[in-house]
Amino acid sequence: MRAGGALVRAPQDDALYLADEDHAVLRRIPLPVDVSAPPTAIALPGRPAQVLALHDRVLVTIRDPGLLLVMRPDPTAGLVEAARVPLPADAWGLAITPDERTAIVTSAWAGKVSAVDLATATRSWSIDVPREPRGVVVRVDGEDGAAAYITHLTSSALTRIEVRSPPQATPIALPPSPYRAPLDAPRAASLGYAAALSPDGSRLFVARHALGAIGETSWFGAATVDVLRMGNDEPLAPRRREGAPTRIARDFALDVTGDLELEAPRSDLAPFVQPRALVYRESTRTLLVASEGTDTLVELDALSVEPTLRPLRTYPLGSSPAVGEPAPGSLDALSRRVGVATLCGAPSGVALSGDESLAWVYCRSTDTLAIVRLDEHKAAGPYEQGPVPFIRLAEPPLHEKAAIGRKLFYNATDWTTSGGLGCAGCHPDGRDDGHVWHEVSGESFANFFGSADNRPMEGLAGGVARQTPMLAGRVSAEGPYGWNAQSETLAARVREGFGLHRWGLGDGSNIEVALRAGYLATFLREGLVPPPREDRPLTPEEKHGFALFTSEAAQCSRCHVPETEYTDRMGYPMPGLAVRPGFYREKKGQVYKTPSLRFIAGTAPYYHDGSAGTLEELVENNQDRMGRTSHMSRKDRAALVAFLRTL
Repeated sequence: MRAGGALVRAPQDDALYLADEDHAVLRRIPLPVDVSAPPTAIALPGRPAQVLALHDRVLVTIRDPGLLLVMRPDPTAGLVEAARVPLPADAWGLAITPDERTAIVTSAWAGKVSAVDLATATRSWSIDVPREPRGVVVRVDGEDGAAAYITHLTSSALTRIEVRSPPQATPIALPPSPYRAPLDAPRAASLGYAAALSPDGSRLFVARHALGAIGETSWFGAATVDVLRMGNDEPLAPRRREGAPTRIARDFALDVTGDLELEAPRSDLAPFVQPRALVYRESTRTLLVASEGTDTLVELDALSVEPTLRPLRTYPLGSSPAVGEPAPGSLDALSRRVGVATLCGAPSGVALSGDESLAWVYCRSTDTLAIVRLDEHKAAGPYEQGPVPFIRLAEPPLHEKAAIGRKLFYNATDWTTSGGLGCAGCHPDGRDDGHVWHEVSGESFANFFGSADNRPMEGLAGGVARQTPMLAGRVSAEGPYGWNAQSETLAARVREGFGLHRWGLGDGSNIEVALRAGYLATFLREGLVPPPREDRPLTPEEKHGFALFTSEAAQCSRCHVPETEYTDRMGYPMPGLAVRPGFYREKKGQVYKTPSLRFIAGTAPYYHDGSAGTLEELVENNQDRMGRTSHMSRKDRAALVAFLRTL
């Protein structure tokens, strides 16, 4: 295995290694898993994201400060640090070249990819890439060496990097879920955490969310695994043919090519929600996807043109009736009351046994490890899963109320909270998906939709444009919240969100809704970790930008108050701002809340409707709507942008 993950198996087959981000430790779990042999917890200098086990070393990425740790086995401590390599902030994804000489690391918040020489434990190079690079795999690339393929959390395109010096980065188009996409234009994608190569290196599989994909009750789109053919870097699945319907019923059959072998079968919209991890099971030529939102492990046909349309098996993990009733007032009892997992919540890491008969699944929101016996997919005898054994790895890192909110944040099965997509589906890591949603209003409801094609009926107007706001590090104030400053408190905004994120109206009593909103608001404040921020003196240009920002001539700091997360949380009209094209509209007489500028460099696009793609574009076209910038020279505007990037 040459790619990292939250959970991996050692090549010696004697242990699992778990990057436990919420407890800032690396766990070594002896194999075979035994509850009487507790894992070893190895303290780390920061929160780990991924781990990769080699025969003589274990590599770990650290988010803040950005590091690659090189660790070696130790009979007493389990592992000891051999080297640490400083990297751009938010080091996350990890893979190595086939010769095991070079590690490729993605830095999510910094928007960079780096190469590390493992022999000298030094960084060879870093290169800028689009927002939120996450998953990475490396394949042999002919005589030229190796190429790394990078997934992104906020876009559908991949990035290909030639692993040489100087490196070269190229965007690679991979349309999400083409059979479910309308014919007019390709759709966006989000949640690109994971990718996997076929054993022969001929196909690259990418698990993510296809925003705006069409289907029954697909207000947000659909989860997908898209396939890229290696060699020519072309998508395996063709786009839907002309004449195919633009709306798909829950049971559907699309003849996409005229070839019966490649017909899309009758299938539910998507067998999983919020994919977090993806592994290839070579013995059965299948894919295993950790479905964060539904607390399941899903198996797909890896030979399908679009694997999501050919689900083979779903392994439920969240709870088991065999466990019995939890103690009244316990965390498990409260979890059952709000309908979230007690055994395995938010699966986010998968590792296979050597013979691929078992899958170990790391369950983040319950701090447990599930042991899943897999279907052999043989004709002799039916498969019966039975109860899923699990071990508890740690106590929750948060107090009870925040711990329940943590489970709710990832959960997509509780219909009171949302219509099939968890909070983490739009706010991964508490950040944002980079998407602009359609907020459509009917006579008795207002709902978000991924695109105009997701509307439940043709007669509804297009909808107002609403960009997903970042949450982490921006929700300490009492209120108000919402783009129009319409919610007095954070809990009130969460409650409003319960009704927006679905088709039609929500359900649940006022007591149950308020209970969930309170749990979630607590977690948003206490459990979300803000992105890393470099603590350094300002450059001369940035100092000049700060002087402009706080000047009476510019008046930026009148509304973007530094002492209160760079916002006064007040609503103001935005005269002269054109309605964004693309089947959008905007209500008259609206005011828009001053958004926080904390971490603004990593949250493009900008404005409530996402109409400014970059900070430079926002300042250049401001026309004195926000503060006074028309008098500034080009040099002054560049300095102002440079300062904004430091916030």
